[in-house]
Amino acid sequence: MIKFIEKDPYAPIQYAYEVSRILYRKKSPFQEIMVFENPFFGRIMVLDGVVQITQRDEFFYHEMLAHVVLAAHPAPKSVVVIGGGDGGTVREVLKHRSVEKVYFIEIDKEVIEVSRKYFPTVAVGMNDKRVEIKCMDGAEFVKSRKADIDVVIVDSTDIVGFAKTLFTKKFFRSIRECLTENGMVVTLSESLHFHKELVVEVQKTLQSVFPVVDLYTAPIATYAGNWWTFSIGSRGLDPRVIRNTGRIKTKYYSPDIHKNSFLPGDMYDRLLSGKMGW
Repeated sequence: MIKFIEKDPYAPIQYAYEVSRILYRKKSPFQEIMVFENPFFGRIMVLDGVVQITQRDEFFYHEMLAHVVLAAHPAPKSVVVIGGGDGGTVREVLKHRSVEKVYFIEIDKEVIEVSRKYFPTVAVGMNDKRVEIKCMDGAEFVKSRKADIDVVIVDSTDIVGFAKTLFTKKFFRSIRECLTENGMVVTLSESLHFHKELVVEVQKTLQSVFPVVDLYTAPIATYAGNWWTFSIGSRGLDPRVIRNTGRIKTKYYSPDIHKNSFLPGDMYDRLLSGKMGW
């Protein structure tokens, strides 16, 4: 059996996956896309040599990216999802009854089509009447909005290449301006184990724009470093507090997971001051 060796630009180790069958392989205008089957993880989507989702564990990432910020908001109605062409984050957002509109902004149309075909249970929300798909740069989209968005979710690839525009002070300022009074933004921010400096950089960039910034984590077996982080910027509300108590069906996320996913205060302070110890 052949093996796929991941080429993660940030990982100090390499992950190898057995390949039962390659289902799709093509270079889009933005990146190389591949889908293959693995005996344990099922179908796996790879972008530019880096694993993005697997059938077996995608829910860990998508649930934690979406539900923490949506539960912290009292009643999110208008949501922007930037990136996440597989549709998993959109699927999770739609579980919240208060949500009336989802702007799904994915720069690479090919990723959307591949997900529709090979990951239908992940892409299931794309045809919902509340979803408006726009294939464009997410940074450009948020510039066009003015204080009419409750939550922005950045579901980007790693912080390299064209995705770099989604981690700048300029981008976060545009998001702040497009958010309503209780608005929040959440973005992936790499692994606390492997990419500590990047985690701190994203936190400090957010702190230069938002009055309330925090960090939470989740275990993601198929992402480099496994101990994955998510960074939240808020216009005022504490993201650790659950305000949206409507019940949703999840596999991993729960109110207890929400409360315990945030870094303890002393650990958070040590991280940002450079005194973490590793």
